[in-house]
Amino acid sequence: MMANMSGDEGPEAQLVTEAGPNWLRAEIERLTRELSETSREKIQAAEYGLVVLEENQQLKQRFEDLENEYETVRQELDQLREV
Repeated sequence: MMANMSGDEGPEAQLVTEAGPNWLRAEIERLTRELSETSREKIQAAEYGLVVLEENQQLKQRFEDLENEYETVRQELDQLREV
C-alpha cells in the first residue's frame, strides 16, 4: 500500500488524535505491563533451562562414574576368572 502523499493522516491517526492523551497513557501502561510479563516469562524460562542443563551435567557425570565402576568390576571379575 502506498503512503498518502497529500499530508492527510490516515484513519488510525485520526482515531488516536480523537482518543486523546488518556487513551495513549492507558495504551502505554498496557504495553508496559505486557512487556514486563513477557520479560518475566523469558527469565523464568531461562532459569528452568539452567536447571535442566545442570541436571543434565549431573546425569552425565553419574553415568561416567557408573561406567568407570562397571569397568573396574568387570576387570576384577576377569581377574577372578583367571585365578
